[in-house]
Amino acid sequence: MKKLDRQTPACRSGDSNRLSSKNNLPPDFDIDMDAPETAKAAVTIQSQFRKFQKKKQDVKS
Repeated sequence: MKKLDRQTPACRSGDSNRLSSKNNLPPDFDIDMDAPETAKAAVTIQSQFRKFQKKKQDVKS
């Protein structure tokens, strides 16, 4: 069984599909930022992130 090196970035591991060759930038995504479902998804993600940050802060206290 091959052990995976999680520290190796995709650009070094030879996975050319994850990063484009020009400037090592990820491929562009065609997302309609004005779509209502995009806004709803953004609100959901932000809400979950805020809950995570609050929980993380409570654990430190």
